[in-house]
Order: sequence, then structure tokens, then C-alpha cells
Amino acid sequence: LPDSFLGFLEENGVDPSIYVPRYIRLKPGLSEIEDELNCKLENLVWLPGFFAIPPHVQIARSDAYRKGKIYGMDAASGAAVIALNVLQGDHILDLCAAPGAKLCMMSDLLGNLGTITGVDVARHRLAACRTMLQKYALGDHCRLFVADGTSFSLLPVSFSEWSSKRRWKDRKDAKKSMPELIFYGRHAGVVGLCKSELGYDKVLVDAECTHDGSIKHIHKFEHWGWDTLQRRVLNAQRTDNLMDLQLKLLTNGFRLLKVGGSLVYSTCSLTVAQNEDVVEQFLAGNPSADLQDVDAAKSWPCRMGRIPKTLRFDPSTSQTSGLFIAKFTKI
Repeated sequence: LPDSFLGFLEENGVDPSIYVPRYIRLKPGLSEIEDELNCKLENLVWLPGFFAIPPHVQIARSDAYRKGKIYGMDAASGAAVIALNVLQGDHILDLCAAPGAKLCMMSDLLGNLGTITGVDVARHRLAACRTMLQKYALGDHCRLFVADGTSFSLLPVSFSEWSSKRRWKDRKDAKKSMPELIFYGRHAGVVGLCKSELGYDKVLVDAECTHDGSIKHIHKFEHWGWDTLQRRVLNAQRTDNLMDLQLKLLTNGFRLLKVGGSLVYSTCSLTVAQNEDVVEQFLAGNPSADLQDVDAAKSWPCRMGRIPKTLRFDPSTSQTSGLFIAKFTKI
């Protein structure tokens, strides 16, 4: 790793030599998967359905992976979903849905009741979400919109309202163009269009960030070039721009949340600027937002952030990639 990034890790209290295992989430059939992968899976007692696997094991070529029985997902990312406390019947908004692992996990937890609306500004990345939903047969209650998460405004109403272009055009507050709907599950029920007093039961804002807490992501710079790391991760101007984006995403996600609902804000950055600083700015401007404890975290291998009730996962504390979690409700 370059000296500039090693200095960054030191500033954030992370040992760059720490071993970080890989994780998978799988459907029932553990012994079958172990035989096929020819390895022993280590059960994560604090996160049901997740298992650690040796770093040399390649899952992409296995039948279990091709048939949708397993998928790779860091345990800390799974914790962000569990923090949301998804219940059957919830209407859920995933405001930054790509690449889709959290979306699939939420759909799995949702079961046969409720809906999930996935939003992402990048069409090609959202198309990857669609592929994942289809591969793992989890898309029946989902719909995906290509849209800017800072201004997305569709809330649950009837499908007929969405399909009526006249209704859309007649609205005084209509945007110049509709968000592009690229996937609609057969039991998705509602897609949303106009203002609603109810809003979403649960909102996940897994915001765009510098990804500096993702060990897998940082390793990619060995191929992209360490000068690219300087531009994408360590550049102060980029961090300032991301903080502005993160605050706007969090604010809009909260606007779409119903009273009494739950919102989880997360990033895979280790920095205070993209986490606690954003939370403090958000709370200062939103008096109806109340920071909540994550009940499940009592058994998690994580530490409290600089703001009480916020959580931090990191390689040395959790043996996961870095992740920040803050949970809010609307009062």
C-alpha cells in the first residue's frame, strides 16, 4: 500500500496488516455447500445465515453460486440490513440500491408480503441489481427505478396512478421526466407516484462514499493504479463533494419515511467526515429525526462511533470490512 494510504489508515486507527476473512450468505443446505466448495464454513453466531470462508476459495465457478444458493456479502453489510429490522408487510425504500447484495437480503427477509423500491442513479449498476434479483429468484415484490436519490419522490400508491401519463403531466409539481422503471416484480403491488401521508416503513441509505473501509475495494487499486486512489479516496475536494451528496441522500430518504418508521444510514468509509459529521449536520437540520439504538448490536463485534448509538465495524474490532451505521426514526 502507498504511504499516503497507510497514513490514512493510521489516522483512523486501522492496522493495515489485519487479516479480514471473506463471507457468504446462503440458503439452507450447509453440508451440501461445504462438499462442493471443499472447505469448512465457519458459522457467524452473531449474524444468522452468514459464514466465513477461506480467502482462496473461489465461489463464482461453483454450481451453488450459479444456482443462487450462495452469494458473497461482507458480514458488516449484512449487519446494516439487520439494523433496519425488516418485517413482513413492510414497504421498503433502498435509495442507493446498486450493486444489490443488501437489496437481495432485504427481499429475502421480506418474504411474501410487502414491497421493495430500489433506486440508483447509474443505470448499468441498477441493471446488475435486476440480474441479482432474477438469479436469486427474489424479485417478485421488487421494482427498480433509475433516478437521482437526492430528489426521488415516489411513494406507495396504486399502479394505475403510475401508468397514467395524463395524471403525471397534470401535476403542478411534476418533474420534466418520469424516473425510468427498469424492473417490476409480478407481486410488487404498488410503485408510487404522488405524495402520501404514509411513506415508507423502512428506508436504507447506503450512501456513495470513498469506500476506503472496503478492503476488497482498496485491493482493486493495485490494478487501477495508486494515483487513482489519490484522486478517488484521498482527495479533499472529492470528500467535500461526497459529504454534500451524503447529506442530501439522507435528508431525502428521511423525507420519504413515514412517521414512526426506521431509516438506516451507512457507508463503508472509515472517516469521521462522511459518517458522524454527516449525522450531526442532518440532526441539526431535522428536529423530527431521533437517533435510535440498534437492539441487535448488543451481540455484535463492533464499537460505538463518536456519536452515541452509532456503530462502527472495522477490521481490527470486527474482522470485517469497515462500515458505519446510524439508525433514525421519525417522530
